[in-house]
Amino acid sequence: MGAERAMRLGTWGRGIGSLAALALFLLLAGCAGLPREVERPPSYAVAGTANTALGRLAVAGAPDAQQSGFRLLPMPAYSMHARLELARRAQRSIDIQYYLVQNDETGRYLLRTLRDAAERGVRVRVLIDDLYTAGADTLLASLAAHPNVEVRLFNPFPAGRDRLLTRLGASLLDIDRIHRRMHNKLFVADNAMAVVGGRNIANEYFMRNAGSNFIDIDTLVTGAVVPRLSSLFDMYWNSPFVYPIESLVHVQGTPAQLRQRFEEMTWDAAIWAPQTPIERDLLGYQALAEDLDAGELSLIWARAEAFADMPHKALGPREERPRVAADSPEGVLFNVRRYVRAAEREALVTTPYLIPGRGGMESVRQLRERGVRFTLVTNSLAATDESLVHLGYRRYRPELVRLGVELYELSPKRVEQTQRFGIFGSASGRLHGKSAVVDGKLVFIGSLNFDPRSDLHNTELGLFIHSPQIAAQLTSLVGFITMDAAYRVRLGPRGDVEWVSPSEDGGPDVVQHTEPETDFGSRLKLELLAPLVPESLL
Repeated sequence: MGAERAMRLGTWGRGIGSLAALALFLLLAGCAGLPREVERPPSYAVAGTANTALGRLAVAGAPDAQQSGFRLLPMPAYSMHARLELARRAQRSIDIQYYLVQNDETGRYLLRTLRDAAERGVRVRVLIDDLYTAGADTLLASLAAHPNVEVRLFNPFPAGRDRLLTRLGASLLDIDRIHRRMHNKLFVADNAMAVVGGRNIANEYFMRNAGSNFIDIDTLVTGAVVPRLSSLFDMYWNSPFVYPIESLVHVQGTPAQLRQRFEEMTWDAAIWAPQTPIERDLLGYQALAEDLDAGELSLIWARAEAFADMPHKALGPREERPRVAADSPEGVLFNVRRYVRAAEREALVTTPYLIPGRGGMESVRQLRERGVRFTLVTNSLAATDESLVHLGYRRYRPELVRLGVELYELSPKRVEQTQRFGIFGSASGRLHGKSAVVDGKLVFIGSLNFDPRSDLHNTELGLFIHSPQIAAQLTSLVGFITMDAAYRVRLGPRGDVEWVSPSEDGGPDVVQHTEPETDFGSRLKLELLAPLVPESLL
């Protein structure tokens, strides 16, 4: 989910009431401020979990203490199933950190599962960016009323919390702060096993949305890198930019009443419960529960590194923020660029939002001059949920192709037809995975988009896995997209952009000369906005 959706003001049908509320909050904006003297009792990852069920499995499978184990999770059902199984089997602690935990069936079901773990005595820490929590204050405060559960929000809105519009109205004088967000995605159980990748917690990330669903990539992680991931979580949890929900939200009722309210607010999710996968996924893995029950995990072991941007990248004093995020060696972007720029043979990148900028184009140019094969996979205009970001991307598209980049754009229609990534039905398919493969031996999986927002304003988290086997698997998965579900972008004889796809009847390739699967109105809107939207706002 991108910045455009966050700033949308709503439909005209709700306009009068919204404008009245906005006017009121504009008057009060100067008074709205975050609470001061907030108590944030520090806490840290639980150590000594090698004697838990998950910890014993992690230790038993490791070839040595420096290796980490991985299982890619490309299929939505398997990815959700992995999170739920870790939550159900955790014995000491669960730490989750997400940009979005939606108040929908998926979000409520996961929160119930965390509640159940807390009732078993598991310490549960929930850290969510505050951008998409409008209307969920009571739900989250009621969860936090359970023993062993803490809920904290990153960079919260101080007023107008029930609706996004009123939140924005109350904070318009603080816009430089509120547009900076925590984009990290992390799930850690017993400081022994984790899930890292691009998925947030919402229906559309797990093939449960009627309108559109995302193709994404996560990985199960165990072994040496997990304590590092936990330490990155702790860095955020104990940050001054994170607020306990109790400091922001005051819900009437005793703790027992709040716990009952949580039950009432989430009972529908219990009925909705996701099904356990019964077939093998695209990589031949069975459901994680079967491995855990058997006491033996099918994993690929390799050396790995984990990085996260420091919270002050987004919210620290200006003098403490890196002038350019790529200058921060502990950050995700710095390390992605470091590895991609060092490519000797080939680099493969997937990103839903692509705006290379001057620095990115220079990197591509240098790689191509050295003869490095460079492949980029992103969304088409028809697939993207951020048409303004696509506007920024298309400015670079012709030059990327001229430089010899193999450029692919996801086709919603072809995603639906292939069914390789799931049955989308009437829903459209969109790319959301953020990944890179370098020279067939280094893999990046994380939350970083290749656009200015991820570069400069949001915090991110990512894994770097040194494994030819994982690289081959991810390359194969991306190959399914480029072969079955995307357009190849090229330049025609007159230098115009063309989109190429196989013919459905086996004949010659189909060549299109306008943005595929779009109507005249959507293209016209983009043309009208093009001169008005500077790249710095994207």
